[in-house]
Amino acid sequence: MAAFSSVMCTEVLRVAARPSHCAAKCPGEAAQYQREDVSDVDALDHRIVDLLRIDGRAPYAELGDRIGLSASAVKRRVDRMVADGIIRGFTVLTDPESVGHGTEAFVELFCRGKVAPQDLKRILADIPEVIEATTVTGQADALVMLHAKDPRHLEEALERVRSPQQVDSTRSSMVLTRLIERRVH
Repeated sequence: MAAFSSVMCTEVLRVAARPSHCAAKCPGEAAQYQREDVSDVDALDHRIVDLLRIDGRAPYAELGDRIGLSASAVKRRVDRMVADGIIRGFTVLTDPESVGHGTEAFVELFCRGKVAPQDLKRILADIPEVIEATTVTGQADALVMLHAKDPRHLEEALERVRSPQQVDSTRSSMVLTRLIERRVH
C-alpha cells in the first residue's frame, strides 16, 4: 500500500430545521436545530464533493469535465463551500503501517461519574497516539482510536489514556485487518 492514498476532502453536513411535527412536540428545542438554509448546496456541489473525496488533488478542469462545468465555475463552488464551512478542509490519508504505526486499537473509555465531553477532549488531546475520539451511546463514555508502533507502544499509550483520575477503565480491541475504510457524508 502506498504511503498515502490521496488528499481527501472532508465535509460538514448541515442540519436543516427539524420537521414541523418535531417543532410542535418540542417547541423550546426547535430554534437550536435551525441552521443556514441548505438550499444553496445543490446536486452539482454534492457531485464535486464526491469527486474530491475520491481525489482531493483533482484539477478543477478535470472536475468540470466530469460534471459539465468550466474549471472556473468549479473553483467558485469549491471556494464558496470552503467559505461556508461545508468543506472543512483537505488532508492526506496515510497507511499507518507505512509510517511506523502498524498497531491500531479501538478503546472503549469508561469514566468515573459525569465527565463533560470538552474535559475528555482536553485529556485525550495530549496523547499523540489518539487519532480519533468520540462520545458514544451505550455503556462506554467514549470510543478512542489509537495508532502505535507495536503492542508494547500501544500498552504505553493505553496507560496514558487510563492515567487521568476521570478515567475509571478501558476495554481495548486491536485491529487485525481493515476490511472497509471510507469517509462518508
